[in-house]
Amino acid sequence: MEIIPVTFQFAQKYVKEHHRHTPNITGCKFAIGCEHNGIVVGVAICGRPVSRHLDDGKTLEINRVCTDGTKNACSMLYGASCRIAREMGYKKVITYTLKSENGASVKASNFIYDGEAGGTHWTGKRNKGQNIPKELKNRWYKDL
Repeated sequence: MEIIPVTFQFAQKYVKEHHRHTPNITGCKFAIGCEHNGIVVGVAICGRPVSRHLDDGKTLEINRVCTDGTKNACSMLYGASCRIAREMGYKKVITYTLKSENGASVKASNFIYDGEAGGTHWTGKRNKGQNIPKELKNRWYKDL
């Protein structure tokens, strides 16, 4: 397997076709893919932290990792995303998993559990009826 550059549009399309929940991302700093035998088996979309309280200019959020289930593709994408973030000057990377997910790939990529985060739905003006999972999330971080 190898990491390849992909466009945001390609990554969005891949996520829409393969992700089991929350397919939409509104923007990114960069997107990468994981390729095996000439076939893209996963993508990562990385951008500014969704939480404005964490958006300090030195923190990158891995907003979405999506694979077709190929072994080690998730961990490979997390690792490559962190290396790219470090080269871009970021000092910290964060990401989230649903409470119902075990976080095996983020643990394998040496992320540290940072507690529960988020809510079960958007509130106020941001509530546009998005189809998002109605559960809390776990936040993970990695200092670079």
